[in-house]
Amino acid sequence: MNKLFTPYDLAGTSLKNRVVMAPMTRTRTLNNIPNESNALYYAQRASAGLLITEGLPISDEARGYLYTPGIYAKEHLPGWRTVTDAVHAKGGKIFAQLWHVGRMSHVSVHGIIPVSSGTIPAVDTTVYAWIEPEKSGPVQPSAPRALTTDEVKRVVADFVKSARMAIDAGFDGIEIMAANGFLFDQFLSSALNTRTDQYGGSIANRQRFLLETIDAIAAEIGGSKIGVRFSPFGRLYDFGVYEGEAETWMSMADALNDRELAFVHLNYQPTILVAQTPPGFGAAFREAYKGTLMAAGGFTKDIAESELAKGELDLIAFGTAYIANPDLVERMQNGWPLSEGDRTTYYGVSGSIDKGYTDYPNYGNATQPAPAKA
Repeated sequence: MNKLFTPYDLAGTSLKNRVVMAPMTRTRTLNNIPNESNALYYAQRASAGLLITEGLPISDEARGYLYTPGIYAKEHLPGWRTVTDAVHAKGGKIFAQLWHVGRMSHVSVHGIIPVSSGTIPAVDTTVYAWIEPEKSGPVQPSAPRALTTDEVKRVVADFVKSARMAIDAGFDGIEIMAANGFLFDQFLSSALNTRTDQYGGSIANRQRFLLETIDAIAAEIGGSKIGVRFSPFGRLYDFGVYEGEAETWMSMADALNDRELAFVHLNYQPTILVAQTPPGFGAAFREAYKGTLMAAGGFTKDIAESELAKGELDLIAFGTAYIANPDLVERMQNGWPLSEGDRTTYYGVSGSIDKGYTDYPNYGNATQPAPAKA
């Protein structure tokens, strides 16, 4: 039986299908406040069972890139209410991804030295910041400083505040960004985390920050409204191999079994050093984690259907396919060709916020960009 287009009960949130729009940074807010274009963009894609927003910084300190919409100040709330109302009017469900980049930032973004688990900088990568006044572009991240023990507690509180704001803005839940080499990943890594307090050393200590954050948010909004995103063995943003990686992830699955969450979301990063992922890891994680499991990473309709049929996954997240195909669900259901997105407009607000963002038509509504195979 084809499960991709069947309903799913996500811890009490009813999804009309098992297709998820994955979180994708699009940098379309000039003043970091969500706008009408953001509302249109998400509403256009509301036929997905679940939408997950781009990463939303939970404080000024958490921001690593220019033009990303925040969710921590009172002026952010009305814009997000406009977004959630637009999605719900189309019958969609939407989670807000809460984001702290850690060391993946530059002092020009917010006037603050980036923070991390330690002081090791990200060297072989860039963030989008100010090259000079009035000129933005890619720059190497600034060297970070280590969060103090008390500051870790403060960051936990920042996440709780943003989670509450998300629910107040009408989001159906939140996803904690613990993937892709950002702050939580920086604590999980034994190579980057050289701390000697309760947040460093053993696997349990390195997991403590994230688990305390999950528990604090659950106490505020309920565990059934929380998802967590991981990128096991991911190598984005100068994030290297570390000792005990496999054990870190398998014990994380056990720890999360004790918490009744909405889902765990794995980003497989299939084109980025996929050989680093041990054979059989996905199946082993599936066996270890008993809750709803979602994955993203180069899925096609056929691969998605196969993974669902085998029981390896419960939900399938699609990323870049959603950029040029707002009606991706309908295209996959009907076998219609997919449009190819313009990579030069994936990010940024140069010229027009809407160009390459809200101007991709549904199939048959206008002349389509050159189709790519589904």
